[in-house]
Amino acid sequence: MGLLSNRVKKESLVPGDHIYSWRTAYIYAHHGIYIGDNKVVHFTRQGQEVGTGTVFDLLLASSGPARSRVPCPTCTPPEDDHGVVASCLDCFLSGGILYRFEYSVSPAHFLAKARGGTCTLAVADPDEIVVHRAKYLLENGFGCYNVFKNNCEDFTIYCKTGLLVLDQRGIGQGGQAVSIVGGPLAAVLSTPLRLVTTNVYGMAATAVGVYCASRYAADVGSGMRRDVVKVSVEDLTRRLANGMLQVMEPLGSPTIVG
Repeated sequence: MGLLSNRVKKESLVPGDHIYSWRTAYIYAHHGIYIGDNKVVHFTRQGQEVGTGTVFDLLLASSGPARSRVPCPTCTPPEDDHGVVASCLDCFLSGGILYRFEYSVSPAHFLAKARGGTCTLAVADPDEIVVHRAKYLLENGFGCYNVFKNNCEDFTIYCKTGLLVLDQRGIGQGGQAVSIVGGPLAAVLSTPLRLVTTNVYGMAATAVGVYCASRYAADVGSGMRRDVVKVSVEDLTRRLANGMLQVMEPLGSPTIVG
């Protein structure tokens, strides 16, 4: 087990596993739920792995592997254009390496990870519930894709835990977005400390500390977020269709039941 990720073999996968694969230059990772029979359910932006609808997409697209123009014989194109798709494992990996996301890690283990988007403090639900959520969302969708607030990692963490971030002004469940925002944020927040110390090593250590603290506080399993709730998949899709979600009880420990 490394500080960047948890590489595994295909033979070790079981239905309900949260898997991911880093793309070129480790700019981003694509996440999904393995449901068995060599199939992965994952969330995309209208069939594309990532997307913002802005010029930022050029950077994201250039980081990915070249796509085959030949249709996969085992993958069927989605009938609904809601972004949740099922692919064979090979198409999901797209030539990348297979990793398994970790749940219920210790705070020390979480903070030792050099990059977000590889583990969480949150506890995963039983595998059969995870697979049910993934298949249900495959039929009903997961709302509008947003690279920072509602992306493939957010989808996969929801399938594993049932936890949802309701405050759309903030960052979603996933650690990748926190890492992307957290690095520059740490640098900005640590800048005023140059008035206290001019030592470059001291400022670097402070920036790292701020970055780690922001990652920990943003994790859905840390118990520090008040915008995280537990929602059943049936209630989630019903509320998405109506443009609202039912909040039964706010979180110290997530407890919403639909």
